[in-house]
Amino acid sequence: MSNQDKIKELIELRAKAKLGGGEKRIESQHKKGKFTARERIDMLLDEGSFEEFDMFVTHRCTNFGMEKEQYLGDGVVTGTGTIDGRVVYVFSQDFTVFGGSLSETFAQKICKVMDMAMKMGAPIIGINDSGGARIQEGVNSLAGYAEIFERNILASGVIPQISAIFGPCAGGAVYSPALTDFILMTDKSSYMFVTGPKVVKTVTGEDITTEDLGGANVHASKSGVAHFLCDDEEEGILLIRKLISYLPQNNLEEAPITECNDPIERIDEALNNIIPENPNQPYDVKDVIYSIVDNSEFLEIHRNYAKNIIIGFAKLNGMSVGIVANQPNFLAGVLDIESSRKAARFVRFCDSFNIPLLTLVDVPGFLPGSTQEYGGIIIHGAKLMFAYGEATVPKVTVTLRKSYGGAHDVMSSKQLRGDVNYAWPTAEIAVMGAAGAIEVLEGRKLKSIEDPEEKAKYIAEKEEEYKKQFANPYNAAKYGYIDDVIEPMNTRFRIIRAFQTLATKKDTLPPKKHSNIPL
Repeated sequence: MSNQDKIKELIELRAKAKLGGGEKRIESQHKKGKFTARERIDMLLDEGSFEEFDMFVTHRCTNFGMEKEQYLGDGVVTGTGTIDGRVVYVFSQDFTVFGGSLSETFAQKICKVMDMAMKMGAPIIGINDSGGARIQEGVNSLAGYAEIFERNILASGVIPQISAIFGPCAGGAVYSPALTDFILMTDKSSYMFVTGPKVVKTVTGEDITTEDLGGANVHASKSGVAHFLCDDEEEGILLIRKLISYLPQNNLEEAPITECNDPIERIDEALNNIIPENPNQPYDVKDVIYSIVDNSEFLEIHRNYAKNIIIGFAKLNGMSVGIVANQPNFLAGVLDIESSRKAARFVRFCDSFNIPLLTLVDVPGFLPGSTQEYGGIIIHGAKLMFAYGEATVPKVTVTLRKSYGGAHDVMSSKQLRGDVNYAWPTAEIAVMGAAGAIEVLEGRKLKSIEDPEEKAKYIAEKEEEYKKQFANPYNAAKYGYIDDVIEPMNTRFRIIRAFQTLATKKDTLPPKKHSNIPL
């Protein structure tokens, strides 16, 4: 065979590998409104930057006559490329080859790029579209999953890990995305569950559809498994590119600083009037966020889940920050099981990757009731406290309005090593609200007053007295728990200046193997 023939053979094999399971199956994928594994990679990475690995790998299985059906690449496309010029590693499961099912060699390909991502200190992005384990390979397939899981665990907190679910992801396959930092799903075309509807029906008798059991909407709003819900794959891929722009390459680097054309001294007089006069009236904390961040750009995470707390990324003078904010617009911004878990995971991610934290506080307390207590609000609330207390990144806190009781401590208080703690003049920092406090403090006296009018007058007087003494920021400022009371319209400038000052911050943790966060 001449050199030219050998080159021709290479070109033909490459063309064959690029077809995956063949034209018919590619057509079937397109009919479902889905892109192929390679099309997804081309959309995700900078044009011409993709370098593929293991294009000629095939499976080694001989069970059930499998040796008669082999495809180059064996159902997953792996390699490296760039996003906005920054190196990332990627694997994309190919549904056109054996339904994207995972074999021993399929897993080895994924493990190889994950190992390379760790060695190079670059993010790993996995695009999932798979029927699960390749049954014909038995325990080899299960071992392949476990190899991937172990790498997810070891990579956690070292390199950013992002999972896109663009089709089925069921059984053991769900645990790799679950171990990663961010999961995004596409509406109506992706699903995740440990056990499918047929088995659920057989075992429990419950009749449920695939969409209702593990669809994107369910995981984005009810379980909290999905961080992002996308209308389609194009939106999902643009979202990954946007998300990467806020993150560092690894835990030893800082997130990239971008040019900022939004003046740091920009003031917004609307902030002076954003807090309603009535302390029980809601407002949208996102209006505060949009006002203070660069160019009103905020990438919200978990938008549809635990809406009483807002989390996401923004830039402040070109620097990436993670924002956690109570949302008075939903359940009065109260902390409950879901919101505590949601915020705690985000705080820990930011701390892992050197992303400073901005906390905006307006919290009336923890949600009371048997449902919360039986569900373990004590443990879940402790997760958020633990996350803030353990975090060593720069932490700036601004109390906008209410900061009551244990929830005050949890929300990045000075005692949890908050670096700079500001308050607006509208802040109310106390053990509890005036009404509850008077009930406790004046309970005996109130019982002795029989006339309803007299009682109401007495309560109003005492509540006013309590508010003057406790429900303000100055009491906390008197003890140094609040570093300064600031004018709301200057919030952007004061926060940016604080983060600039904290750039050289060093905080240490006691020597230990790892902490035992209350799970």
